[in-house]
Amino acid sequence: MSLVGKKFPNITVDAISEMGDNLRINVLEEATKNKKKVLLFWYPKDFTFVCPTELHAFQAALPEFEKRNTIVIGASCDTNEVHFAWLNTAKNNGGIEGVTYPLLADTTRNLAMVLGILDAELVYDEVSDEELIEGSNVTYRATYLIDETGKIFHESVNDMPLGRNVNEYLRMVDAYTHIQTKGEVCPANWEAGKDAMTADRTSTAAYLSSMN
Repeated sequence: MSLVGKKFPNITVDAISEMGDNLRINVLEEATKNKKKVLLFWYPKDFTFVCPTELHAFQAALPEFEKRNTIVIGASCDTNEVHFAWLNTAKNNGGIEGVTYPLLADTTRNLAMVLGILDAELVYDEVSDEELIEGSNVTYRATYLIDETGKIFHESVNDMPLGRNVNEYLRMVDAYTHIQTKGEVCPANWEAGKDAMTADRTSTAAYLSSMN
């Protein structure tokens, strides 16, 4: 079930800073108390393959998100200790040294379960007469954009082998900010600086005509 248009879950999760400080982060409060947008991205596991490419890509774009009043937070179900070990592993050895945004450590999987992004299913095992988890029990590559009121205005979920395009999230933030400030709607492939539309038939017809 989609969470777009709803408040982000009010759940506090363990996290770690780049310096190794143990934190407790509530993503909803990060947005509402700081009056900032939040980009929260989940990845399956530390010390894997596609994951470090994404963490470095979000780090490279961090100044652009900051210009847009947007906080970046990474998340997985790994522990703070594993996060910190990865933060202290050099890039040329598959590590994420140089990443400066906080990383959630949702070891209880409480937030991931509420969001519905775990690769996990309870199945009945006839041999043990127990319900067992089937699947990796880690998250897919889910991404959430949350506005200053705590409302989710974008969500997407990629399968584990499929890395994200970080520039698309910058475009999404630009488009939503344009909607907030101008009261217009943004057509397909809209980018900052391009014409938007008013939400009426006349404006749509004029915009489509300009595409010819």
